[in-house]
Amino acid sequence: MPSRESEALILRSYPFREADLVVSFFARDRGKLRGVARGVRRPKSRFGSSLERLAHSRLFYVQKDTLELVRLDRAELLGPPALLRADYPTSVALDLIAETAERLLPEHEPSDAHFRLLKIVVEEFRRGILEQSRGGGPADGKIADRAQRALLYYLLWAVRLGGWLPALDRCIVSGEPLPPDGTVYFSRSRPGLFDKRYKNREACAMAPESRRLAARMLRAKPAEIAAERRNAADLRRFLVQRVEAQCEGALYSAAALDALA
Repeated sequence: MPSRESEALILRSYPFREADLVVSFFARDRGKLRGVARGVRRPKSRFGSSLERLAHSRLFYVQKDTLELVRLDRAELLGPPALLRADYPTSVALDLIAETAERLLPEHEPSDAHFRLLKIVVEEFRRGILEQSRGGGPADGKIADRAQRALLYYLLWAVRLGGWLPALDRCIVSGEPLPPDGTVYFSRSRPGLFDKRYKNREACAMAPESRRLAARMLRAKPAEIAAERRNAADLRRFLVQRVEAQCEGALYSAAALDALA
């Protein structure tokens, strides 16, 4: 049985037997895998916080071609465990990122671009959580500005890397340019933005500021984008719809985030 070692980001984990977990992780060199971590739910687990959601860890595991699950032997945390200190709204946003990656990424297909995207976004969340712990974030049940931007950045680039991001300046129905300073619309039944002439009952509005924010995010990293007081919930809903169209199912964390709003 070949023993392997991978830099990885933890996506999700599920209880398995009395003290074990099934862990879904995104290995930089091998893509998305699932493995069993034995004894991880005991009080003195050797894994510590290295298998927490979106933890950046080095995993040591055994993989057999005849088995679907690998066997996780040990893990080393590669970054500080600041995500564990997230408040509830920020934690829901992190859940949405992990759920999106879990649903979009195919099994056993490495994607260095998506791995780097997740690392950048997780680091932004870590900085935001540290800011909040020092009194620099909201305490009113809302997601901090930095976390808002990081979440939008991830959804936007995840959709773009998958090849599902339509032109944000052109009507999906007519093919004509959209007014740069005007409100446009989107719906689940159409894979892009459209002019008000084609608005129907299910259409949702997107403000011009949200499209400008998306354009900036496609050119710069989250840390380079100026703070936005507007939460761009319309842009987030549009991107979630594009993800759900590819997953052919609802993202439960997105509904939880909307409920908070």
